[in-house]
Amino acid sequence: MRLLAAFGLALALLLPAAPAMSETEAGSHGWSRETLVLRTGPGTNYDITGEIPGEVAIKILRCQKLWCNVDGPGGRGWTNAYSVDFGKDPHWPILDSDNDWPDVAGGSMCFYEGTNFTGRSFCANTGEVFQDLATWGWDNRIRSIAVTTPTSAAICRDRFFQSYCERILESEPHLDPLLASQLSSIRVY
Repeated sequence: MRLLAAFGLALALLLPAAPAMSETEAGSHGWSRETLVLRTGPGTNYDITGEIPGEVAIKILRCQKLWCNVDGPGGRGWTNAYSVDFGKDPHWPILDSDNDWPDVAGGSMCFYEGTNFTGRSFCANTGEVFQDLATWGWDNRIRSIAVTTPTSAAICRDRFFQSYCERILESEPHLDPLLASQLSSIRVY
């Protein structure tokens, strides 16, 4: 009986903390590419609240045009979106103009609803950009990609390349679980 009473007391003490834990904002994992200057709002007219060192893991809470609201060691606030990277590590550029992947003219790849290149599909060529796959009826549907003529593509979870992205260089019969049936934007190089 004492054990049951102790359990009940412990549960009663923890209940007030439950709402606070559930209010924690979700975000995307990312990296600071350089020292991030944090501001109270999205723009240089807002007050500076702190800074986050370069090349450290951060949580990207949301982005609005050229600014992202981030949280990391050093504080929380708005910073320039160009200083934030959604890649696998701080040295993994996905959409940067200074990357070392050559653009391959005349390349193409096909995107499939099923794994192992099955189901409904569409193909895209070098230079084609799909900022919002929902407008094409393909949002969160792609599960495999076949490179038909050598090229590469940036594939991202959210519209307008605003979340986790990967660079595809060769055919992928099974996309990574973070991307399978979750793609919302594509850029073919």
